[in-house]
Amino acid sequence: MNKKTTIYDIARALGITVSTVSRALNNVPTISEATRQLVLAKAKELNYSVNKIASSLSSGRSNTIGVIVPTMQIHFFAEAVHSIEKELKKHNYSLLLYQSNESYSDEVNGVKTLLEAQVDGIIASLSLETQQIAHFQEVIKQGKSLITFDRTHQDIAAPVVKLNDFEAGYLATKHLIEQGYKKIGFITTNKEIAIFQDRFSGFEAALKEADLPQLDDLIVRGELSIEAGIKGTEQILQSSIQPDAIIGGDDFTAVGIIQALKAAEIAIPATGVIGFANQTFSSFITPTLSSIDQQANKMGEECAKLFLKMVKQKDPYEDIEQVVLDPILIKRKSTCRIDN
Repeated sequence: MNKKTTIYDIARALGITVSTVSRALNNVPTISEATRQLVLAKAKELNYSVNKIASSLSSGRSNTIGVIVPTMQIHFFAEAVHSIEKELKKHNYSLLLYQSNESYSDEVNGVKTLLEAQVDGIIASLSLETQQIAHFQEVIKQGKSLITFDRTHQDIAAPVVKLNDFEAGYLATKHLIEQGYKKIGFITTNKEIAIFQDRFSGFEAALKEADLPQLDDLIVRGELSIEAGIKGTEQILQSSIQPDAIIGGDDFTAVGIIQALKAAEIAIPATGVIGFANQTFSSFITPTLSSIDQQANKMGEECAKLFLKMVKQKDPYEDIEQVVLDPILIKRKSTCRIDN
């Protein structure tokens, strides 16, 4: 078996000190570009590979960041993670991904696993079950950089990247009102997650502004899924008040709404449907689904920028920033009865 090349071998071959080789490999600014290139060339020639564990122990950095999301099956999270990875890769960071699958216990285990892996920080979007935040407080306690995005918690004293979800709910509802809809239903989650509460508050504000009543028989709180959209719509249609539009808490729920309306032989967009997240499938189903775009790419970019800023600071929490992005209305056939 061939002996693995070490920085001592590179130093010996070039006739320089081991510390010079180490600084060159770690891009320390005090090393000249000529020396750095010389060391990199010799390292490549000798087939040298970095021992990341040893490197992290000596430098206190692993150049690895953990990302926790509820699920990669939702395009929004997949797009955000892709954007985070793309940005951090430019700065030689690797990414460890953990899915909580909307489970609080899985999320707690994910944080524990990533901390044990010696990540330099964690970027997380909370599960629907999460109410206790001690596991995230532990990240802060250890001096690791923590950023929460999209689904956040007001008691986590760390930077946040989020959508203006009040505006998202308001924008979706105002669009329906502008299209002539007046009896508007809403199928959303019963979980106490801020983004969904804020969207509902925006819905209420838009109705109030237009002097339209909030019809409680048309409000269903349960799960967010295609199945929940179907069941919620069936429940609403049994009401004495028939809706002329229904908002889905996300695009999957909105798809369920469309399926239930079709099954009841109710035409769309005579009855309008809109969702949130602008999933890829939204432009391919029939009718195409109007949705609120959450700027997943931009959200991922902002998370990466905040992390890179935090790791350079002596105290990563000396400046706790909050980045709030504007929602974007995507109009499609499921709501545009006047425009059509």
